Amino acid sequence: MNQTTVTEFIILGFSAFTDIYLPFFLLFLFIYLATLMGNAAVVYILRSDPSLHSPMYFFLCNLSILEMVYSSVTMPKILTNLLSKRKTIPFLGCAVQMFFFLAMGTTECLLLAIMALDRFTAICRPLYYNLIMNVQMCSHLAAFSWSSGFLLSLGQTAFIFSLPFCGPNVIDHFFCDIPPVLKLACTETYLNEVAIFSVCVAILLTPFLLILGSYTQIISTLLRMKSVGSHRKAYSTCVSHLTSVTLFYGTASFMYLRPRSLYSLHTDRFLALFYSVVTPMLNPLIYSLRNQEVKASLLKISKQIQIFYDKK
Repeated sequence: MNQTTVTEFIILGFSAFTDIYLPFFLLFLFIYLATLMGNAAVVYILRSDPSLHSPMYFFLCNLSILEMVYSSVTMPKILTNLLSKRKTIPFLGCAVQMFFFLAMGTTECLLLAIMALDRFTAICRPLYYNLIMNVQMCSHLAAFSWSSGFLLSLGQTAFIFSLPFCGPNVIDHFFCDIPPVLKLACTETYLNEVAIFSVCVAILLTPFLLILGSYTQIISTLLRMKSVGSHRKAYSTCVSHLTSVTLFYGTASFMYLRPRSLYSLHTDRFLALFYSVVTPMLNPLIYSLRNQEVKASLLKISKQIQIFYDKK
């Protein structure tokens, strides 16, 4: 830190598209508002309907809260930069943004793995489900995912921003992500890249293997099921979760688990926008459109609202 002379970073973002800043601003504003309202609606539905007070929906509620925070880490600054001539972020502000961005990403990895474990227990061990996934266990698992996300993110962020930054200070990205910031360090970063790559492999690969193992057992159990109703209900909940896993892990793995020689600036920016901006907006749609219980609860709340306004 004593050798760091950079006090702020310039975020290029959409500098190559100066003529269409307003359409970009309106598009991202719509996405951000849709993300907040969609996930807030999911949280409200899950908390207001007693029939949805189960472990699966408890973790889904955590995921929706996470998506609102995840989107809020980057979107306000992206929107501000689209309207501002001075597209800068303080050195400390960049570190804080990266910390929360990595914390939310790590927490999402762990939450998706815990949700797979919940589905495995419900489908493959139904007689022990209520005993295993009790209120205390669910609270501990959720607390573990959030606390682990913040602790691992703190280590990675401190590791990166302890490097000297003496210029240039231009981040050719939309926000303070690991690859573009690491490129600006005024020292050889090969060992840092290896260490960060190893951590990313552990964070992404370990939960993914747990998800893969859980769904291997789930598919095996579903193939042996004779009840069509049970099969259909299990299928609908698993497809929603697998869609979220595919969207998140597909883009994040391609982003962080590639060798340096395969990095592409344009590809990285597109992938970063997708998993940090688009995916949080899609998750409420994925879980509400594929889940019959959530759709039924949404319909019931809509009818209650309609009755309320009719009485007025």
